[in-house]
Amino acid sequence: MSRVQLALNVSDLEASIDFYSKLFNTTPHKLRPGYANFAIDEPALKLVLIEQADSDRGTGPQGALNHLGVEVETTDEVRAAAQQLSGEGVATVEEMGTTCCYAEQDKVWVFDPAGAPWEVYTVTDDNPDALVADLGLEPKLNDGCCCTPAPADNGAQQSHAVPVAAGSASTCC
Repeated sequence: MSRVQLALNVSDLEASIDFYSKLFNTTPHKLRPGYANFAIDEPALKLVLIEQADSDRGTGPQGALNHLGVEVETTDEVRAAAQQLSGEGVATVEEMGTTCCYAEQDKVWVFDPAGAPWEVYTVTDDNPDALVADLGLEPKLNDGCCCTPAPADNGAQQSHAVPVAAGSASTCC
């Protein structure tokens, strides 16, 4: 089953979990420090909540909106989406085998004309707790959360992982 993903920056994770649990009549699929996600069947939606301080949220596409996505079932569907999008002239950034949102994923990123990031992705391992422990992640805001790459400046297709920060060997969180 495919589902649309909506990832929101929130300043109060507990209040947001309470609100969205009531709105969609469900409980979170995954809870981590500063992070929660809901796998909602009806409507088909992956809702991700990423805790960020109000001062870090910004405005425009990076205000309340962290990123959007379409969750698909297989890596082949991710590759097909990447091929279709790049064939249409849309700049893409592929990340295969990346650790993001407390899961191992294969994905392709694109950006709408206003700069809002979209990902087409599949989860290959939903709870790699051993991997998180191996990375030595300390519980704090944004650990394990999605790292949205910057749009390509030249509009050309990119087919590589984008580091979290300059000098980082990690491609996500």
